[in-house]
Amino acid sequence: MMSRVLSSATLGIDAYIVSIEVDLSMHTLKFFVVGLPDSAVRESKDRVFAAIRNSGRRFPIKHITINLAPADVKKEGSAFDLPIAIGILAADGDVRPVRGVLPMAVEARRAGLKGILLPKENAREAAIVKGLDVLPVGHLLEAIDFLEGYRDIEPVVVDADTLFHDARNHLVDFRDVRGQEHAKRALEVAAAGGHNIVMLGPPGSGKTMLARRIPTILPDLTFDEALEATKIHSIAGLLQANASLIATRPFRSPHHTISDAGLIGGGTIPRPGEVSLAHHGVLFLDELAEFKKNVLEVLRQPLEDGSVTIARAAISLAYPARFMLACAMNPCPCVYFADPKHECTCSPPIIQRYMARISGPLLDRIDIHIEVPAVEYNELAGEPRGEDSATIRTRVNAAREIQLKRFADAPGHFCNAHMTSRDIRHTCRICGKGEDLLRMAITKLGLSARAYDRILKVSRTISDLESSAEILPQHISESIQYRSLDREYVS
Repeated sequence: MMSRVLSSATLGIDAYIVSIEVDLSMHTLKFFVVGLPDSAVRESKDRVFAAIRNSGRRFPIKHITINLAPADVKKEGSAFDLPIAIGILAADGDVRPVRGVLPMAVEARRAGLKGILLPKENAREAAIVKGLDVLPVGHLLEAIDFLEGYRDIEPVVVDADTLFHDARNHLVDFRDVRGQEHAKRALEVAAAGGHNIVMLGPPGSGKTMLARRIPTILPDLTFDEALEATKIHSIAGLLQANASLIATRPFRSPHHTISDAGLIGGGTIPRPGEVSLAHHGVLFLDELAEFKKNVLEVLRQPLEDGSVTIARAAISLAYPARFMLACAMNPCPCVYFADPKHECTCSPPIIQRYMARISGPLLDRIDIHIEVPAVEYNELAGEPRGEDSATIRTRVNAAREIQLKRFADAPGHFCNAHMTSRDIRHTCRICGKGEDLLRMAITKLGLSARAYDRILKVSRTISDLESSAEILPQHISESIQYRSLDREYVS
């Protein structure tokens, strides 16, 4: 006797259809699973056997062969228990939620299938995909009764547009931040141009508080961006119970003890790491100098390419990883370097060794460096008087619209931070006085050629915020202020 059940599995952030073919022949009880199953899939025999017995149905005393096709892709996890049990006419047993349901639903629709049978906890997530009947089940008996025609299951329906709109709520706001107007302005510029940023200041100055509010001033996620971010979190098993969609830009803040595999992704079958979980959002590295140097080095590929490739002996996968990098660090080991109210006890060699923990190639990919000093008592005790996030986001959106039009014919370019040296020469036109100011700054401060490019990039963003076609002296002047590491730590 032969039966065939269609299921799905994930590979990276995409899914593929798996055909589960069950053959029962008249022999003594044996159970084989073929088609590159991992140990969890091979152990399905015991789980399915227990479910069938608990349902009151008889487990067939036969030679059972389960073939998982395609046979050249490794299968992992317990997601195949339900189709295997259906295939051998098992029933009962709770159906538990699985990872990666959204990409599975997307692939089912692409393959032209009418519907998909899912654990009820995953149903709302899959129902985001239009044109596919999502049928929720709580236990195996429901699935079997439905397939045998004894039960109707009402498809889960969600209004994706309304859900997406209603979920765009931030729990924090820039209006909550007291003082630090210079830092707020720098973060607005960073958000407007997609620039990476590092904040230097003593503990308690508000660096983390500021960083957590960056997503509130970034442009709203588009629906396609939200789907892509949700797929990654679904694969990682990080979607909250009954959550359907990630509607706000992700914010990820890994601890400085994280490994390179935790940051980039890893495992026998590679799972997404923090850089991919921050896709379309913000990756915040607090205490930057405390991260291991080899961990920071692996950031270079995703910062450059907007994706990360994880190679293993059996498989190589690429995950998207286009994010805005925000970092925070103390200015020196004693934290008081350049503080007017405290004396720094660190010698120049100690400070240089401390700063050397950050690799040059990583710093080269950070356009904005700002100082975040301790907040004065009067600012802490006074009423908040800064702008709210929505007001700042309106200006950021206007600047991003200018950049989208500018790079309409440049694939992969969405904001000024993505400009190459060639793009800078074509788009960053400076007036005569601006040229003089930049020449003087480069000469007196001893800035490098890389710093020159980054000043022009940031100046272009500042001019976009003012809807200015030309880069003016005041734009250059403000941009130079955002190179604190070049000014304070130049050797």
